Amino acid sequence: MGRASQFDESLVGQLLVAMPGMRDPRFAKSVVYICAHSTEGAMGLVLNRILDTLTFADLLEQLGIPSLETQRGVKVHFGGPVETGRGFVLHSPDYKQDGTLIVAGEVSLTATVDILRAIAAGGGPRRHLLALGYAGWGPGQLDGEMRANGWLHVPADEDLVFDQELETKWDRAMAKIGIDPRMLSDAAGNA
Repeated sequence: MGRASQFDESLVGQLLVAMPGMRDPRFAKSVVYICAHSTEGAMGLVLNRILDTLTFADLLEQLGIPSLETQRGVKVHFGGPVETGRGFVLHSPDYKQDGTLIVAGEVSLTATVDILRAIAAGGGPRRHLLALGYAGWGPGQLDGEMRANGWLHVPADEDLVFDQELETKWDRAMAKIGIDPRMLSDAAGNA
């Protein structure tokens, strides 16, 4: 009997780290948190891209939500190229409401306006990341991209998911599995 490949296992709660040869510019040097992965496909949120065109204050104004001045520093992330008008909040598990999905240990996902109201009012989860859009893969697509050396998967930790050090997130994710990105080739091949 053959051994199941690592690609047959769920990647929920893991980080995907784009390999240097990633040809899709939307995902070059990206770190993606996987929220769902099954035979039906996969869904994740890019953690290290900010939307320059929309601030949290703009978003709240569009939704008619008042906010505290102290919440103006919240960044809006580019979660991925699918449904870019749809919002998602990855957050610490100290906030829960109907519709909150506990993804893995230290990370939950809520996609309702109520969590935005809570954050705007200075409440809500202790740590959070707001993203518009998501990264999506059809059945078997992500597994195929991983076999083609498009992505590495890395265990997630709270700092890699939530910290605002976006410039170094990709390097830190690679280092977490002992890889120096300068030593990687951007050409895929077989040994």
